[in-house]
Amino acid sequence: MPDSVRGLADRQGVRLVDALAENGVDLDRMPEARRSLDERRPRAYLELHIEQGPVLEAMGRSTGAVIGTYGVERHVLRFVGQAAHSGSTPIALRRDAFLAAAETALACREIARRHSTPAVGMVCTVGTVMVEPAIVTAVPGVCEIALDQRALDPATLQRALAEARDAAAQAAAANGVSVEWRHVWRIDPCRFDPRLVDLCADAVQEVTGHAPRLPSGPLHDAVEMGRIMPAVMMFAMSSNGLSHCQEEDTPEDHLEVTIEAFLRLVDKTIAAVGTQ
Repeated sequence: MPDSVRGLADRQGVRLVDALAENGVDLDRMPEARRSLDERRPRAYLELHIEQGPVLEAMGRSTGAVIGTYGVERHVLRFVGQAAHSGSTPIALRRDAFLAAAETALACREIARRHSTPAVGMVCTVGTVMVEPAIVTAVPGVCEIALDQRALDPATLQRALAEARDAAAQAAAANGVSVEWRHVWRIDPCRFDPRLVDLCADAVQEVTGHAPRLPSGPLHDAVEMGRIMPAVMMFAMSSNGLSHCQEEDTPEDHLEVTIEAFLRLVDKTIAAVGTQ
């Protein structure tokens, strides 16, 4: 409902309602969007995007058909030990919250490596670390880390989460600290429409001579649109696999062939849904 997000603002203080209005979106009319979409009887959703990762470039390919997006489990882990003087507290007597968090982060990396195969991808990231009292002369008494785990297979994602919980408990016990988990966000893995994936791969094959199929670790609009209509994505390679940074780039020649393949996908999809 609009009221549930009306008060949201970013770090610069810009309110969501104002940012939407600047782009022609009226927050109070957003609940009408689904009805307006349904009136148009949508048959398919196609999305073109850069990969934001290194897989296509590593394969030497410009373009790929996306089979789906990873599911996500995101949590904050809070380790609590005891702050103490770094000069006078023997190593064996410390209750170092940071070390427990660091051991957990390393364990989660190994969990992801163990579950990641050519058929079933798995990644994890510890992206934030906060320690208290955050001075060099004190053993950290508190440490919080944010853990992001992603996988295409839902069972793999849940096994990895369970193993991460066990790893955190073991690291906490080994360092004489406690650990608490706070759930932040989750989303199930999404598999795109099989027929559209085939059409996408056919279009890529016709233009480039190769049709790699790959999952997307990042989430995209196609995930939400896929809840109400068949959806698929096509990727263009990203130079050095970089995204969300100043170095993000896709060479023009790779963009050109990907756009050509995408236009073929549009034609193929129109022909396919027109027979329904």
